[in-house]
Amino acid sequence: MLTRLKGFVQGSVSALDWRNAEGHVTGSAWVLDPGASRVLLTFHSKLGRWLQLGGHVEDDETVLEAAVREAREESGIPGIRIGSAGEAPGGGIFDVDIHLIPARGTRTAHWHYDVRFLCVGPAEAPVASAESREVAWVELEDVTRLNADESMRRMVEKTLHHRSTLDRYRSA
Repeated sequence: MLTRLKGFVQGSVSALDWRNAEGHVTGSAWVLDPGASRVLLTFHSKLGRWLQLGGHVEDDETVLEAAVREAREESGIPGIRIGSAGEAPGGGIFDVDIHLIPARGTRTAHWHYDVRFLCVGPAEAPVASAESREVAWVELEDVTRLNADESMRRMVEKTLHHRSTLDRYRSA
């Protein structure tokens, strides 16, 4: 997927523009609580599925800035931020996924080249935005019960692996 993402970005003058009919890069936030035992998910109104927070890149921001902004807007939790070294887990690009968004209204079907960042948020109660029916902290073990897609399973597995590595490091 990373190779496809790079090829798309190199071959498109408007890779970040949500109006690009072929597709565009989006930013998502895989938001963990401070203990890395829960992830913040949204039930997306348009897609009718539980997903990580995220969305389109605005004209004046990076993909990372878009991911954090969208996470804060969609959850009502202003304290969401990129994780830093020594926290559970550590921040940065966490995953890349490419998926087809179905046609809706006047928009044709198009691809989302989703760059997902690892974030940490305070364990505050979220407030759903207009884009979501619900936002909730979900135990990692319950994520795939809500959404069994390969990309969700992959992010849960990466989180559990990183968490166990971090736990071993802390106990040494």
